[in-house]
Parts: sequence; C-alpha cells; structure tokens
Amino acid sequence: MASGSTEQGSAGPDLVVDLGNMASASLATVGGKALNLGRLVTAGFPVPPGFCLTTAAYRMAAPTDLDAIAARLDGAGIDGTGARSVEEAERPDGGRGLANDDRDSLARQARDVILAGPVPPDVDAAIREAYAAMGSGPVAVRSSATAEDLPFASFAGQQDSFMDVDGADAVVEAVRRCWASLWTDRAVAYRTTNGISHREVGLAVVIQRMVDAATAGVLFTANPVTGTRTQTVIDASAGPGQAVVSGAVNPDHFVVETASGRILQQPKDTRPSLADAQLRELTSLGDDAQRLFGAPQDVEWVIDGGGKAWLTQSRPVTTLYPLPEEDPFTGQAGTDGAAAGTDTRVYLCGTLMQGLTRPLTPMGLHVLALMRGNNNGPWKTLNPGLRMYVDLTPILRNKSGREVLARMLPLADGRSAAILPGLLEDPRFSVARPPRKKSGRKGGTAPARKQPNGAEGTQGLGVFLGIIPGMVRALLWPDRELRRAWRYQDRLASRLALPLPATAASRLQHTEDILATSVNRLIQASLPAPAMGYLMLAAARRLLRGIAEPRELEAVLRGLPHNVTTIMDLELWHLAVSLGGDPEARRAFTELNPGELAGRYRSGTLPAPAQSGLEAFLSKYGHRAVAEIDLGMPRWSEEPDHILGMVSNYLRVEDPEQAPDRQFARAAGHAEARISELVERAGTKSRLRGRLVALCLRRTRQLAGLRELPKFCIVLVLAEMHRQLAEVGAELVKNGTIGDAGDVFFLDFDELRVGLRGADLKGIVTRRRRLYDVELRRRRIPRLLLSDGTDVEAAMMAAAAALPQQAAADRLTGTPASAGTATGKVRVIMDPVGARLEPGEILVAPSTDPGWTPLFMTAGALVMEMGGVVSHGAVVAREYGIPAVVGVADATTRLHDGQSITVDGAAGTVTW
Repeated sequence: MASGSTEQGSAGPDLVVDLGNMASASLATVGGKALNLGRLVTAGFPVPPGFCLTTAAYRMAAPTDLDAIAARLDGAGIDGTGARSVEEAERPDGGRGLANDDRDSLARQARDVILAGPVPPDVDAAIREAYAAMGSGPVAVRSSATAEDLPFASFAGQQDSFMDVDGADAVVEAVRRCWASLWTDRAVAYRTTNGISHREVGLAVVIQRMVDAATAGVLFTANPVTGTRTQTVIDASAGPGQAVVSGAVNPDHFVVETASGRILQQPKDTRPSLADAQLRELTSLGDDAQRLFGAPQDVEWVIDGGGKAWLTQSRPVTTLYPLPEEDPFTGQAGTDGAAAGTDTRVYLCGTLMQGLTRPLTPMGLHVLALMRGNNNGPWKTLNPGLRMYVDLTPILRNKSGREVLARMLPLADGRSAAILPGLLEDPRFSVARPPRKKSGRKGGTAPARKQPNGAEGTQGLGVFLGIIPGMVRALLWPDRELRRAWRYQDRLASRLALPLPATAASRLQHTEDILATSVNRLIQASLPAPAMGYLMLAAARRLLRGIAEPRELEAVLRGLPHNVTTIMDLELWHLAVSLGGDPEARRAFTELNPGELAGRYRSGTLPAPAQSGLEAFLSKYGHRAVAEIDLGMPRWSEEPDHILGMVSNYLRVEDPEQAPDRQFARAAGHAEARISELVERAGTKSRLRGRLVALCLRRTRQLAGLRELPKFCIVLVLAEMHRQLAEVGAELVKNGTIGDAGDVFFLDFDELRVGLRGADLKGIVTRRRRLYDVELRRRRIPRLLLSDGTDVEAAMMAAAAALPQQAAADRLTGTPASAGTATGKVRVIMDPVGARLEPGEILVAPSTDPGWTPLFMTAGALVMEMGGVVSHGAVVAREYGIPAVVGVADATTRLHDGQSITVDGAAGTVTW
C-alpha cells in the first residue's frame, strides 16, 4: 500500500481501462464492480459507457501512513489479539474484541490521511483525459473495491458512489472521496467480520455516463426473502435508482416467475411504474446475467426516457441458503434440474432436530453419512450449508407416510408441523400411486424385483431384532438390565483404546474400524431399556384414556433417575458447591473469566481443590462437547472453558431453594405424587387397570432415564475418533500436508490417506474453512427447504404478512413443552460456551443440545426458537421441572437481555 509507486513506470494503460476492454482485467486491478460491468459489456448487455480508474491509481495516492493504520487493524483482528474463535464468531456482535470506538478511530484516521493527501499528477491527468474522451457531461463515480461482489460477501453499500458529477474538477474530487470511503466505519467492520485483510484491499473507481432515468430500481434473480430460485423480484420507482437502493422511497414491488414471465405479485390499486412488457424484459436480462455469472444476481437497472433498459451493476446475492443439490464444499449446483422447478423435492433439516443451528465440520458430516450407510437406506440425506437435510418427498407422496408425518412432526418440531398442511396441499407433493405390477400371466412378464443391498435390506431389521431380547429383560428384570447397560459403557471405553506405539496410518485405520464395529453393538446394548421405558409410558397413556389427559403424564418424566446427562450436571453442581467452600477457589472462579480459568487449568495452577476436582470430572465427562454429534468439535477435555463457566454460574446461586439438586428432588417428588394420583384414578375403573397403570409408570420411571445412554456411548466413540484424528493431524502438520492439526476435520478419510502419502491438502482445507466460516455466521436456517431453494416457512410467513392482520405486540406463541409458569428476566444466549445465566433468568436460545444442559440447572424457564415436545430441550426442561415453550419464531430477536417476561409452558405463550 506504499505511496508513490507506479506500475510499469507509466500512467497510461495501468491507470485507466475502458469498460469495453476488460477481457484481461483482474479483480485485484479493477475491483468487483468494474470487473462485473466489464463482463456484462463484453457479453453484449446494455451498460452505460465508461471507464475504470484502476487500483494502481489508489496505491499511488495512498499515503505511507495508511500502511501503519491498516497493519494495526489487521494485527488487532476481531478480538484484539489477532485470533477469532468459533465461539466468538457466533456471538451476536460477530466476536469483535477490538472496541468499536478504537476501530472506528483508526478508520477515521485512514479517511483523513487520504482526503488530506494530494492526487498524484499522473492520476489527475489520466482522469481528466479519460473524462474528456467521454465527451464530458454528468457521470456516475462509483467505488469498486477488490474485496467486493465476492461469492461469500457482496459488500453492498459499504463504499460510496456519487451521482450526477459534472466537470473534471468535480470528478477528481469524487474519486478522492471514493478512495476515502474504503475506510468508512461500516466497510472496515464488514471486512473485519469477513476475515479480509485491510492491508491487501484496494479500490478502483468506475466513471460512467449518467443515464437520464425515467424509471430505475433493483432486481434479484432469486427471491431474497424466500430463497426461491425460480422467481425474479423487482423493485422500481420513477426517477434515479439510487432512491430505491438507499430506501428513500417506497418502491413498487413485483414478483415474476422467471421461466414464463408470469407476474405473481404487483402493486394493487395504483398504476405500476413498470408495464408488463418492461417487467418481462428486465426479468430476461436478469436471467441472462445470472447465466453469465453462474449464480443468482442483484442487478441495478435504469430505463431511460426512450424506454431503453440499462444495467448499471450486477453482484452476486450472497445471503441465499445454498441449494440442496449444491456440493457443500464447492458451492457448485447439481445437474438434476431441481432448481429449475422440475421434480421439486422437500428436505427437513435433521441437524435442527438435534438442536444444532451451527454447521457441521466436513469430517463430522462424512462420519454421520458413514454411520447411516452412505444413503444406502430408505432415508436420503443432503448437506446444503454444511447441515444435514433429510428428503421427505417419498413420505409426502405416500398416503400412510403423510399420516405418520402428521402425527410425529408436531412432537419433534412444532414450527415445522405448523407449515406441514400447506405442503400437503401443494400439488407438487400430492400422493402418487405406485406403478401397477404386471402379473406375468397371459404372456406378461413381471419386472425383476430389486434385491436389497445387504446394508440396506438387513441392517435395520437386524438392529431392531437385536434389541428385542433386551427389551424383554428390561420389562421383567429392570434392575438387572440397568446394570448390564452401565457395564457396557465401561467395556466400550476399554475397547476403544489403541495399543501404543501407533503410526499415523494405524491411528487412521483404528478410527475407521471403531466406526465400523461399534455403533450397532452399542445400540443393541444401550437402547433396549429406554425403549421399553417409553413403550410402557405409551401403554399407560392408552390405559388412562378417558381418565387422564395425555399432558398429565408429562409430570411422570420429571426428575428421572439414571439419566447420564442429569447425573453429569448434578456432579458438576456438587463440584461447584465444594469449591464454594474454599476461599481461594471461590475467588478464582468469581474473578477470572472462563478462558483465564482454562489457561490455569492447563498449566496446573488452579487452586488445588479446583484442579483435582475438574480433573476428576473431565476424566468421566471430558469426551462431551457442545454440538457433540459433530466429530470435528473440540471436546471438553481439550477446551474446558464451557464447564469452567458453568461452575462460575453455579457459584452465583445463593437461594438454597434454587439449588439444582433441590429442584431436581422436588421434580422427582412431583412425579411420584402424579403416579400415585393416576394409579388411584385408574383404580376407580378397575383394580386390574390400576395395577397395570402402576406397573407401566414404575417401569417408565426406572427405564426412561436411560434415554441419554445411547447417545452418551456414541459420543464416547466420536471422542476417541476425534482424539486419534487429532494425532493424525499433528503428523500431517510435520509433513507439511496441512497447516494445523485441526485441519483434519475439514477432510475425509480418503483424503487423509492421500495426505499421509505426501499430497498437499492446504488448498482444499482453505476453501472448506472459508465456507464453514460463512455458515457459522448464518443466522436463519430453513427447517423445511425445497430443491428450488425455497425456505418453506419464510414463504408462508411472507404470504401471511401480505394479508391484513393485527399482530400481538406483547406476546409470542409457540409449542407448549413443559408445564408451569415462570416470570423472570431474559438472557438471550446464542452459544453456551462462556455464557452467563443468573439463577432464575429465562434462557432464550435458538435451540439446545446436551452441551447446554448445565445452564438448565439455574434457568427459571426455557424459550427456544426450534423444537417440539420431544426435542432435547423440551425433554430436559420437563425432567428438571422448569417451564418451557419451544418453536417460538424469532424469539432471540424479539426478546432482549434484561426484559421481564412470563413463560407459560402449558399455554405455549411468552408475554411481557
């Protein structure tokens, strides 16, 4: 960024390039805006004539002081240390550790030095000469940054543009102001958030002939609200388009079906600013631009007084959720044509069902696919946005499948269930009759029956048959089956060990062997008891028909014994209680943040009771993690910050009645009282029914708490695989194959084998990490996604918003998940790592998984954006006896920290 240099020592071709002569131009030379305009001109699109002042001019004009300022911004990074952790990236503030005031002050200094410095004579002359060659007159002077219009970040509106600039002096000054706008507060913050170096960015300037606009606006070649790729959305207003872009006017809004040109939505009761023919012409131009660039486009356009349409800008739309058919690692679309509207399919986000809003690492997705048999079974999955989606289309097109889905989906996710009726009515997903089979008689031949693949046809049946004996044992001898399940956990841990010494190749092979041999065994060993427990609950529900409402049985599941996650949480609470009695330990946990505590733990310098207590806890539970089904996530034994933060939270509990162990005991007592009541009510019908209800509910209490054990064991397997792969990663770092041991989680097994043979995998890892970082910042995840990109819930909400209605300003509604009422202050938590929840505060979260459960111990109530009555957060809330409402749309944005609300877990409402 040093000043005073020229490229090739001349001011001619290096400084100015005509928009029609940019075939050999690069992003680094002309920036994103100019590069795209040049491609449009070359392809024959109507673009106002003009030229680009290249980044060479900016670098000549940039004062030397700018280098030091940019270096300070880069060195500080986002967190003030140059680092940016995943947890920080997920914080609502984007993980900005560098104070906003400090960063803005540096940005202001950068602007000041540019505005104060002279425009180099060669640059000044080049601008004036090119402007004169255009015939002078009004022009648009627009910034074109090298970090702009990128596939992952559009930088829309981050730099300045100036319209109707007339005269050479005014053009030169507008260019200087464009250069300065590279350092606006918003541009610096945007680059920081997207991990783009301030030292490497440059700015070119586009100078174009102004078009005398009769009508202007913006079009999107995909619906930016719903994600639908088959629709074009156009906003238009009389006069220049800048008014539409800046939001200075309320534009006419049009939605057009791209392929047919059919107008789906347009202004009512007013004369629209665009005729039907103009809408179709703009739609066609936008579609052609999308084909040229290979991705949905955000296009600015102008129609002049003579009716001619001009394109003044085209940039990628970066906010759309990826298409299901896209390769999650490259972003390239598949070839089956689903996005074009043929054979539209429906996908349900399975990772949201697991309580995960964040993406999974590539290795995590790879392992989950292997666990499922690589789509050899009846459930096809895809991974758009690095999240796992299940293809529901065959179920929707099957009459029996529809009935099952209508019964089961409300239990898993209330919000998905609410939009299911609309899908059932959609003719694209109507019930399809199976093809008639020819009998083979009278000369006909029956088609050959497809022989099931071994894994596909027998594995599922084998696993099911394998758990039946255990279920019978659990029914007849529950205590014996409990002991058998706990013993298996210990045997599994010893079986996972790898004899040492071990090479990187043997570690990789051991990792694959673990996966191949452990999962089915652990399911057969750990699933029978909880399966029988919930089967007995279902039997009790049938026996109590007409005697008790189904919701009354929820209390039976409170305070369940034998739940390994609950046991873990209570052990962590008891650890906190013991540390609270040690003055030195209490001081450390109240004065230091989780990161500082973790550093002292790793160095062995925590107070002795804390050091030994935490070591004992992690020896049992260190294999767990937040988002623990993702093999790529660090385990608590590696990064104990989360657990240390929970201990700090527990030390703030001062009211004995809010102590988690007392709350859990009260919940268990309430459950026992409810069982006695239900047995008595059933006994009034007949003594036998009363005894049967008692048996069913007692078995439910004895066995259902083991529901967490299968996952606990699976996570044991994943943690050992994680540990072995980290060792493989360390070896690959030594070989120069990858840059960091954690890079192994952005590869798959086959790629790691290639890496062990010496291949350089850094490029693959870099691309995948960038995609992963982009997805970490994504806040809205479609729960139901069509293959044309439509977010079904967003589409239905948009349709409902267009109808006249009166929204409740002081109420949110969702799915009742755990009965009870609680009033308290809101604490919105997007990620549990390092989170602080005061006793009695209302936990408001997008979703939860087992890594969140220590927070439940002090929460007054739970509000989740995702989930249904059987989702993890709902189940745990019932077990802990706290009110919960789940499936509450936009809860994390509508509610704010410190706000006083009342959660009614029976009515499913949140009021204030």
